[in-house]
Amino acid sequence: MMSADRLLAFAAVSFLLIVVPGPSVLFVVGRALSHGRRAALTSVVGNTLGAYTLVVAVALGIGSVVERSVLAFTVLKLAGAAYLVYLGIKAIRQRTALQAAFTGNDGGTHGALRTLGEGYAVGVANPKTIVFFGAVLPQFVDRDQGHVAAQMLLLGLVFNIIAVLSDSVWGLAASGARTWFARSPRRLAMVGGVGGMAMIGLGVTVAATGRKD
Repeated sequence: MMSADRLLAFAAVSFLLIVVPGPSVLFVVGRALSHGRRAALTSVVGNTLGAYTLVVAVALGIGSVVERSVLAFTVLKLAGAAYLVYLGIKAIRQRTALQAAFTGNDGGTHGALRTLGEGYAVGVANPKTIVFFGAVLPQFVDRDQGHVAAQMLLLGLVFNIIAVLSDSVWGLAASGARTWFARSPRRLAMVGGVGGMAMIGLGVTVAATGRKD
């Protein structure tokens, strides 16, 4: 139904987007520092469920509209590219955001369901993910093969598998290496700067990617 080359290309683009620290990463890191490893991993699960809800919405609704309309595709693509560039610039200008997350501690304990629900809310409302699924995901669908919705669901699954692994690493690192990060705040600032540049590059790539009709 879909070539391995398309899946690999999508996985590469997804990885580039996912490794850039965003709202989901900050949330998972905050849960790890405030409530421990279990809360961090529960947050990852909730966030992933929220993100896949967006995939389903795109696959069954917005995706079909975009797939049929060149104008809708172009408008959404350019809007998404502009927002990705904006996020990149914001990440560069606010490189200390991760440092704040690693040093923050709101105390208290969370129940598993509450933590799961909070993670879900962050995942379903993450603007970076919304833009990606709306503007980028449809570009990797092979319309000649049919089953557009099924292809989107598969691509979304690939994205979320990568996201689970990446976010889990962040959560485990935050819960196990707080002292190491605290000793060198510049390490976190560098992560934000490099991530911002990667986001800008992704935005430019999305804007320059055409569609053959």
